[in-house]
Formats: sequence, C-alpha cells, structure tokens
Amino acid sequence: MKRFTVDRFEGDKAVLECENGAMASFDRASLPKNIKEGDILYFEAGSCYLNAEETEQRRTKMKKLLAELME
Repeated sequence: MKRFTVDRFEGDKAVLECENGAMASFDRASLPKNIKEGDILYFEAGSCYLNAEETEQRRTKMKKLLAELME
C-alpha cells in the first residue's frame, strides 16, 4: 500500500507527493471525486481511496502548529 498527499492541481492533473518524497502526476478523473490539496490517498491493489480520518488528523496538527507559530 502506498500513501500519497495531494500537493496541487494543474489543470486536469493532480500532483501527488509519495511518502518517500517523490512526486507523481495522475489524471484527476482517475482519483476519488472531491479531493482537495492536503488530502491523504492510499493506493492498494489497483484501487485508490481517500483516508478522511488521517487527512483530518493532519489538518488539525497543521492548524495547531500554525497557531503556535503565530503566538
């Protein structure tokens, strides 16, 4: 199973960052609908799915870090 983070969108492509730091470009239509930058995706056995729980945990952690920096 490979873990990716949605880095950005470029037209009809989604640029994903792999857990090892490598970047990959995928057709946006081949990925789950309604994904956003920062979402965590897993690829396993030819399927791709959004891990909403891990995505929310990551967003919460980033908001906390940002708040600490702004203090």
